[in-house]
Amino acid sequence: MDRRRSVTLRQALITLITVALLTGCSAPTHTGAPPSATSSPASIPALVPAPSESPLRLKYGPNSDNVGDLYLPDNGVDSIPVVVMIHGGGWQQKYDMTYFARLSQTVADRGIAVWNIEYRRGTGNWIDTLADVDNATEAVATTVQEAAGGRLDLDRVHVAGHSAGGQLAAWLAGRHTLPASAPGAQPKIVPRSATIMAGVFDMARAANIGGDKLVPAFLGGMPDAVPDRYRIASPIDHLPIGTEVSAIHGDADKTVSVNQSTAYVEAARAAGDQAELTILPGVGHGDFVDPESIAWSTTVNTIAEHAATLD
Repeated sequence: MDRRRSVTLRQALITLITVALLTGCSAPTHTGAPPSATSSPASIPALVPAPSESPLRLKYGPNSDNVGDLYLPDNGVDSIPVVVMIHGGGWQQKYDMTYFARLSQTVADRGIAVWNIEYRRGTGNWIDTLADVDNATEAVATTVQEAAGGRLDLDRVHVAGHSAGGQLAAWLAGRHTLPASAPGAQPKIVPRSATIMAGVFDMARAANIGGDKLVPAFLGGMPDAVPDRYRIASPIDHLPIGTEVSAIHGDADKTVSVNQSTAYVEAARAAGDQAELTILPGVGHGDFVDPESIAWSTTVNTIAEHAATLD
């Protein structure tokens, strides 16, 4: 199934392009409508905190990078929410899902299943990347659910990602709005909410204004050269998506501008979507993978709160 789906997605992308149907740590500052108060593990009624079991390594497709680690809380609960966790690293091959292992474990210890996925990466490999994250998410209903013994509540799927993984997570949250011939369109698994850490929401803005060299490397050109690719890949171009998005960003981020998150949240709200923005003063890009940082604790609490309230 995964091989046929990956090929279909690749063909769909090529067809779309051809016909041009087509990118310090003081207290957090919330902007716009106040978000829900952050909750401690004990105050989250829908989840039963418990240490998670050792992760299960599962394959969701034929490629060597088509794998993921499934973390299951050992709490005896038969119906648990699940988070699809997507690592960043500028869509580059040298970064892999191991840098999200500790965060995945921490979230799982809150009583939440976590599916920490790998995907094909590399310069110009955007077609395979989008196909893989879509296939990995769809596998939640099949391979992953089977490995979980049917414990996953498929109506409580949350997606989370950092940096380039934030772009992929936000793309997943909105892929159901794409034209029928687009990659990832008409998915069976649609996340109910998303937590995006220092994400790239507007690929064209990142390349043209932010001077980001990794975005054009990933998409194979600047926005004026391959505009259709940017429209497919940019979460901001898919609004409204009908999915609640929580954007968390540090105002000291020198890698991905905080304007990426502020512009997306403003556009999402204007389109009628629920969107929450948390700006963390003094926080940089890499703080989200530092267990001692406010970025880490804010992220874990945000994911746990949303997973607990999905119904």
